[in-house]
Amino acid sequence: MFEVNQPDVLAEFSAVFDRYERALQTNDEAVLNELFWDHHCTVRYGVRENLYGHEAIRAFRAAQTTGQARDVLHGVVTTYGNDVATTNIEFRRHGGDKTGRQSQTWLRTDQGWRIVSAHVSLLLS
Repeated sequence: MFEVNQPDVLAEFSAVFDRYERALQTNDEAVLNELFWDHHCTVRYGVRENLYGHEAIRAFRAAQTTGQARDVLHGVVTTYGNDVATTNIEFRRHGGDKTGRQSQTWLRTDQGWRIVSAHVSLLLS
């Protein structure tokens, strides 16, 4: 069995997730590319795109010219044992009126915590 939200694992992972959030908001392409698992099985479903594999995600990031300044309205960060975590947040982009949702699955790899699956969507109403 595994323990949910072990304090030391949760603290370690939360620091990595905070790093991701800062990189997203400032469009730090190097950090964003680093934090997605460099593997062909990595998936990112975005608001307007379906990306399969790290290379597709890297190409998407290279085409972005600005960060995603946003406010997190609600978030749930959960670790499962020592090596798996999920994040689920609701957000609103600065200047926007729609609520967005982001879900991620993270895995501890030899290189550190990496996103293996991500999904971003906007509420339509």
